[in-house]
Amino acid sequence: MVQPGVGAEHRWPAVLGLLIALGLYSMLPSTFLPGLRYTVIAIGLALLIPLIVLNPYRLHRETRWSKYVATGQALLLVAANEVALVQLVIQLTSGGNGDGATLLLAALQVWVTNVIAFALVYWELDRGGPVSRRHADRKDFPPADFRFPQDEDHDAIEEVAARSSRRIGWVASFFDYVYFSLSNSMAFSPTDTMPLSLRAKALMALESFGGFVLLALVIAHAVSLLG
Repeated sequence: MVQPGVGAEHRWPAVLGLLIALGLYSMLPSTFLPGLRYTVIAIGLALLIPLIVLNPYRLHRETRWSKYVATGQALLLVAANEVALVQLVIQLTSGGNGDGATLLLAALQVWVTNVIAFALVYWELDRGGPVSRRHADRKDFPPADFRFPQDEDHDAIEEVAARSSRRIGWVASFFDYVYFSLSNSMAFSPTDTMPLSLRAKALMALESFGGFVLLALVIAHAVSLLG
């Protein structure tokens, strides 16, 4: 059943996030393995079609194949973007021919794509995914991968407790995972959301490492090339 006070989640915020990520990934410089990039984009868009057909507006239904497709789509984007990250680092550290402005823009594209791609993975994995979180009883949830502040605010002061999971059946939406992914990528450490499972810690570590390389090394190097 749907959690009290919580309706089925909208499909389109996640779709918009995926399209933005694929768009940024597609606009990387032509030296970034164009064959691989176009293949990933084509697969990503093709996998999106049956998911939209299954749930055009809100996420009411889920099958075994749709879960595999949605999770695989997100993981594919993460893997492809990590390849782009490695290639970007190689170009910068080998003194490639790319100019500073182009490399700086590419670093920004890879970083934003990374934030969205990991948000999609977190959104699909945590507590069984968006359909499970909204339609299953809490006692039937798979073990949580992440602990949000709302999960433990029920004994806080009244105005804070009023938004807690226990009081209103709050569950995280796609935007919550985007915010969490963004803060993890910038802070390089858990912020208000804590990883609970081994896979969650591994994913957060990978994202933080990629963010560190991009913000501390790649962008700094690209800025130096402008001078």
